Amino acid sequence: MLYDLTEEQEMIRQTVRKLAVDRVAPRAAEIDETAEYPWDILDILKENALMGADVPEEYGGTGSGALALCIIIEELSKACATTGLMPAVQELGLLPILLGGSEEQKKNFLPKIASGEHISACAITESSAGSDVGGIQTRAVKEGDEYVLNGSKIFITNGGIADIYSLFAKTDPDASKPSKALSVFIVEKDAPGFTIGKYEDKLGIRGSKTSELIFEDCRIPAANLISKEGMGFAICMKTLDFSRPGIAAQALGIAQGALDYAIGYAKERKQFGKPITAFQGIQFMLADMTTQVEAARQLLYKTASLLEEQTKDMSRLPAEVVRFSSMSKNFASDTAMKVTVDAIQVLGGYGYIKEYPVERMMRDAKITQLYEGTNQVQRIVIANTLLG
Repeated sequence: MLYDLTEEQEMIRQTVRKLAVDRVAPRAAEIDETAEYPWDILDILKENALMGADVPEEYGGTGSGALALCIIIEELSKACATTGLMPAVQELGLLPILLGGSEEQKKNFLPKIASGEHISACAITESSAGSDVGGIQTRAVKEGDEYVLNGSKIFITNGGIADIYSLFAKTDPDASKPSKALSVFIVEKDAPGFTIGKYEDKLGIRGSKTSELIFEDCRIPAANLISKEGMGFAICMKTLDFSRPGIAAQALGIAQGALDYAIGYAKERKQFGKPITAFQGIQFMLADMTTQVEAARQLLYKTASLLEEQTKDMSRLPAEVVRFSSMSKNFASDTAMKVTVDAIQVLGGYGYIKEYPVERMMRDAKITQLYEGTNQVQRIVIANTLLG
């Protein structure tokens, strides 16, 4: 499997890297401190066509592919994990439409999402249904040419700012299998009966909005059903298989950003009359951090290359591809957590101070072990693909 970067992918990397250094990095600490959504940064991403890299050109994207999207997320996340999350969650929100939507739905909704004119979100998690997607209790009942939604969602990234939500709800509570009980719908922000609940005050990715969604007799057109009733579980699982590498890319970027800062600091910091890079203890830490980051990158890039060979429809993904998707998210996020903790150690007391970015990177890294399936769930998925 070859996954050397093409000329186009390398150009994307260099372009995004310069944007991240020049325009994103100077805002990163302020975004974290104020916990406000960075609309100015969104404008930059839109201007540079970075919100729809994996969307086919016929639906308004650039058609650059999964690896290009991961590179974009990685480079942005080196400077600011909140910014890196923006194209990643855009992809998560649009994937159910791209995978299961009708041609009319794709043409109606995807171009504005791919351009960044509309923000998307994916609404899966509930208070009693996180890793257990089959436990979703939000109901969708068909009445004539409409569906009526009742229930609530929690921990929804882009909640409250999204224009389009891919919402998973139960349509058949009496289904013989939980996997047949769910369906997925396109819900627009102005749907009657749809309101935003509380916003979460988070440890990290503080500029990204995370909120509760509330549906009280919320009415949406029946035409907003994606695919057909009972397909929600299958669409959800395939969506996550395609989207998890985006979180791996975010984790990789955070880890690389922390490593770069730690190396630069260690070269300048002097103790006992010489730079701390002269001490073998620091050398070994930096060597291990570099090895872990590069291993995560190679695993992620191979995963992205495998996904680029798969069609974005509801055909079944090979077990190997599912395994790599979970492995890349699992390994990269564990790496991000370890490397950011070690980066703080390299900086010593300064690493614990908010004036230095590594403490923010550590706080941002933690969520990558949790969302889009905890790393314990990833290990279950990996084992299942091995054992059947």
